[in-house]
Amino acid sequence: MNTIIGLIIIAIGSLGQSSSYVPINKVKNWSWECFWLIQGIFAWLIFPLIGALLAVPSGFSLTELLFSGGDTILKPIGYGVLWGIGGLTFGLSMRYLGIALGQSLALGTCSAFGTLIPALLKGENLFEGNGLILLIGVSIAIAGIAIIGYAGALKSRNMSEEEKKKAVKDFALKKGILIALLAGVMSACFNLGLEAGAPIKAQLLEAGASTLLALNPVILLVTTGGFITNAVYCLYQNYKNKSFRDYTSITGANWINNLMFCALAGLLWYSQFFGLGIGQSFFEPGSVMMAFSWSILMSLNVLFSNLWGIILKEWKGSGQKTITILVIGLLVLIISIILPQILK
Repeated sequence: MNTIIGLIIIAIGSLGQSSSYVPINKVKNWSWECFWLIQGIFAWLIFPLIGALLAVPSGFSLTELLFSGGDTILKPIGYGVLWGIGGLTFGLSMRYLGIALGQSLALGTCSAFGTLIPALLKGENLFEGNGLILLIGVSIAIAGIAIIGYAGALKSRNMSEEEKKKAVKDFALKKGILIALLAGVMSACFNLGLEAGAPIKAQLLEAGASTLLALNPVILLVTTGGFITNAVYCLYQNYKNKSFRDYTSITGANWINNLMFCALAGLLWYSQFFGLGIGQSFFEPGSVMMAFSWSILMSLNVLFSNLWGIILKEWKGSGQKTITILVIGLLVLIISIILPQILK
């Protein structure tokens, strides 16, 4: 029963993340780098800080708990800087491929690297016992995502340039695929950062922090590193494109509109990791489900992002064969989430 509760909580967070790119369409008269930086302040600083503060037990301060382990905080931040490259290119993959295909390719790669690398670093044997179950689950997830990617390729082949641009304004298949793959590899560093922050989580639990929220301060460290990377790039783009004036070119209700939708996008994005931390607390420590939880989150993100892609008509005009293949890929993803629990 605990496992089911954990999966439901992770799914709710995943639904939030998959919806986080929808508010983009409501932001007006701002360049991409302006929107990305402002929503990043909410997604990677403000809401993670609030989540981290909620985890601090009475009688302690957040800085006290974070710095009590000395330079332990540097690893999660460092992985966060690397993840920031993935987060940055992840946003670009949405720009060139759309929500459905962009997230599918990026998150599929992220799922594999983010799940298997920590297991290997812990000395897990992927060819027997729990390690084998983990490998099977990840392999099925990747297969499902590959099927979805194939559906995306068929979509591109069957649509005219005009139809592609109508569905995704800046559609560019080859450029988008390369960016999405890079995004996936670098985004896996987020889970490596969470693993590196395990001693900090342990200290929080010893201090009396709730098991439901103990991961939140580690998430803050990783997202802070990611914010550094993204902020540097966005400010450079502001300088290069002379778009600094975008921040002040609109006033009044329009400025509030943009700020509110950036905040909404940031909150929805952060919900995936807030939900991951709570969901993991319902899994048995060291279990297959705990090790597989990253892949579960990524698979659910792909599942929900493609549902959004259908709602936003990104697959319109793709043909029945393409839609059938897409549905098969989504079903395979669902199987990959359930199978490890059956096999354990």
